[in-house]
Amino acid sequence: MKFFIDTANLTEISEANNMGILDGVTTNPSLMAKEGISDVNGHYLKICEMVDGDVSAEVISTDYEGIVREGRELVKIHDNITVKIPMIKDGVKAISTLAAEGVKINCTLIFNVAQALIAAKAGAKYVSPFIGRLDDIGQDGMVLIEDIRQVFDNYDLDTEILAASIRHNQHLLACMLAGADVATLPFKVIEGMIKHPLTDSGLAKFLADHAKSKG
Repeated sequence: MKFFIDTANLTEISEANNMGILDGVTTNPSLMAKEGISDVNGHYLKICEMVDGDVSAEVISTDYEGIVREGRELVKIHDNITVKIPMIKDGVKAISTLAAEGVKINCTLIFNVAQALIAAKAGAKYVSPFIGRLDDIGQDGMVLIEDIRQVFDNYDLDTEILAASIRHNQHLLACMLAGADVATLPFKVIEGMIKHPLTDSGLAKFLADHAKSKG
């Protein structure tokens, strides 16, 4: 499984990247606003220069011409840029156009299997099902990951399942078991992957025993 970090915070990206486990970055307008970023394209460039992997940069337009125009501009920033396009009718049209030009696409805001299949057929490199948001409305987001995996395997589709809106480590574990290709994670979940109370207590005992042996 690939690990992406879902943030626009350069410190978090740097810390995750320095662990040697980071495969890419996803961002969105909300994350940019949270960091108070005004020069969005300049910020994308900074991220791309930090990380050796795909960096999802989201379009703002919702009409076909605007999405295509923005997508073409975004890919000029850096070779790592993957254009993030929402699952809407004009978005699907734009995915088909841009993918035919060799642009990497992450189709975002996927909430059912049909949407994922349409995005894949249009040429998206990634589809991003939002599991946490489905959980928020009483549905099981993990079932969606499992169903997309089954359908993509049925038809031998190369599009990667990028599990998004991951809220905690149990979400991540379930994504691993369901066969998601990528998980995009908040920094707190990346940190949580490393921690376990038995690891902490075991290390404390080892160090205490070592101190006694030196005494």
